[in-house]
Amino acid sequence: MGPEGIKQTIQLGNETITIETGRLAKQADGAAVVTCGKTMLLATVVTAKDAKDDVDFLPLSVDYKEKYAATGKFPGGFFKREGKPSDYEILISRLVDRALRPLFPDDYHAETQVQISLISGEVGVLPDAYAALAASAALAVSDIPFHGPISEVRVAYINGEYVINPREEQLKDADLELMVAASMKDICMVEGESKEVSEEVMLNALKAAHEAIKVHCQAQIELASKVEKAQTKREYCHEVNDEELRADMMEKLYKPCYDFALTGNANKHEREANFGAILESYLENFSEEELAEKGSMAKRYFHDIQRKAVRDAILIERKRLDGRKLDQIRPIWTEVDVLPSTHGSAIFTRGETQALVTVTLGTKLDEQTIDGAVVTGTSNFMLHYNFPSFATGECKPSRGVSRREIGHGNLAERALKSMIPGEDENPYTIRVVSDILESNGSSSMASVCGGTLALLDSGVKMKKPVAGIAMGLITDSETGKYAVLSDILGDEDHLGDMDFKVAGTKDGITACQMDIKVDGLSYEVLTEALEQARAGRMHILGEMAKTITEPRADYKESVPRIEKLCIPKDCIGAVIGPGGKVVQEIQKVTNTVIVITEEENCGIVEIASTNKDDLEAAKAKVRAIVAVPEVGEIYKGTVKSIMAFGAFVEILPGKDGLLHISEVDWKRLENLDGILKEGDEVEVKLIEIEQKTGKLRLSRKALLPKPEGYVEKPERPRGERKGHDNKNSKPEHKNNKK
Repeated sequence: MGPEGIKQTIQLGNETITIETGRLAKQADGAAVVTCGKTMLLATVVTAKDAKDDVDFLPLSVDYKEKYAATGKFPGGFFKREGKPSDYEILISRLVDRALRPLFPDDYHAETQVQISLISGEVGVLPDAYAALAASAALAVSDIPFHGPISEVRVAYINGEYVINPREEQLKDADLELMVAASMKDICMVEGESKEVSEEVMLNALKAAHEAIKVHCQAQIELASKVEKAQTKREYCHEVNDEELRADMMEKLYKPCYDFALTGNANKHEREANFGAILESYLENFSEEELAEKGSMAKRYFHDIQRKAVRDAILIERKRLDGRKLDQIRPIWTEVDVLPSTHGSAIFTRGETQALVTVTLGTKLDEQTIDGAVVTGTSNFMLHYNFPSFATGECKPSRGVSRREIGHGNLAERALKSMIPGEDENPYTIRVVSDILESNGSSSMASVCGGTLALLDSGVKMKKPVAGIAMGLITDSETGKYAVLSDILGDEDHLGDMDFKVAGTKDGITACQMDIKVDGLSYEVLTEALEQARAGRMHILGEMAKTITEPRADYKESVPRIEKLCIPKDCIGAVIGPGGKVVQEIQKVTNTVIVITEEENCGIVEIASTNKDDLEAAKAKVRAIVAVPEVGEIYKGTVKSIMAFGAFVEILPGKDGLLHISEVDWKRLENLDGILKEGDEVEVKLIEIEQKTGKLRLSRKALLPKPEGYVEKPERPRGERKGHDNKNSKPEHKNNKK
């Protein structure tokens, strides 16, 4: 037995959480293990002893990693080991990062690394709800300066009740699902999706989550009080300041910045150039030595002056950088079917933010497989977001998909997902791609709007159009003044106190994301922001409706048509064939894509093709394989073999019947020479299925006109027919012998 750690227990309803420190990873600056049932997460935090030269920000990295061994699984792929993080792991890392980052001291610039590992998992328990708690606990028991603690919970609205940290299966019935992070005092981060819930339901969910988080935070405070290391936070000096320079710059540069903020210039690059010119004119008075010594310091002070001037202009004059009113939306123009070869496409432009969105419709083979340590399954709807550097006029190397791109794409996907029809109305796997061509505020919400337009253009029967808007906030704690901003610019996001993205239909919210950078944001302000967001969303939906309101009546010619056949469960093997031989041959001959799945008591055969004739041909072949022969039906069969007493004809795949020589023609035949040969196609009628053996009796003459004056001879008992293979059958037509 190892040493005993220091523990703290949290009891919330039926959920018991234990936080432990002092047993594992003791060389880290801080480490904590959070346990809930069989789920365990290990969080560690390490920070550099000092900041690097010329670093004026916090180099914080947060990484969440799932160990497949935690749930007794092998990693997929050739190497069979954990590799680069999955999208799911990146999204959890971002959730924790966004909750922690604002609570480090502004002047703390030492490189800091937070690592969270799932070391034991339980099926049905979603570990992301405990990741931020583990990370904050590791910081709480360390000597790293941090204005916490914080925690994070999942809250769901299920059957009229708010449930904290529900199990995975419960979320199927949820009308709302949010991840909420908060400190003891204030909410600092929100992200989630919903099924057109009202603003009131959203606010009540935040309140329910915050009450649970307060219990988590109190437990961390009590745990830290038991840890000696946590009693004294480390001293640091990561900024050198010149208060005389700061005061001089404030006196000389605040007024020019304030005046320019009121000019109402809507061009981002011109604004940047003009603000830059104000600083340059001031630095012209510096010698080269002074610039080398104080240049970076002066830029830092100017950023603070610019921030204060812009915020004051908004609060005092109620006027924004680009001249808009607080609740005014930038000009919008939209267009659909801009790329003729795609299945659906649209451009959505709002001010200086522009998204080019495409939709591709595929088959079940195109579904995304999700194979995490805990979360597994498939997804037939995905949205990918790309943000190239030219969108902001910058020249940067492309290094693959960034965490920001994954996060923004996930938010837009969640906003649209609930409006995609079910499999009965939508047989397709759908991929939406949003390429940002210009960016100056809320490109993720532009992706939602452009995604709606492109989906309607593709013909997907969306339940309702969805639009999104980003809200901002400027506050002054001294005066109590505040301003809620609709459709924020990039500068207003950077210089403001809140970035609140809200997406939804005309009837309710479908997704939201909120990052709050200040303390003390009241629910009254949040209520105002939500109502202003609703009004803005209605305006944007109206602008989108000028371009398209209903799905395309029919899909484009390039879209594969998909039809489903339901076949008996015991026929699945016959359609697939040994080693897939049968279904592969059908696909090859008909140029189609066929996917076969098993559902309850039947097999579902999905056939996809862009050519209607090919689709019908494939359907006919599948139906023929599973068809049950019926007496009286006419079949077009193929002669498989010729015998002295007749021919065997394949009327359905794998189903042969006997065409007796007496049933070939009305006239008497001695043999079939010159009449039939192997490979011939012949129309026949099924006249009998023997009950005991299931053998099929066919007739060709039944389909031929009876010759005039033909006298039918009495039929001989079947057992007496020359060459007949059923010698033991009982004589028929007994009355003929009387």
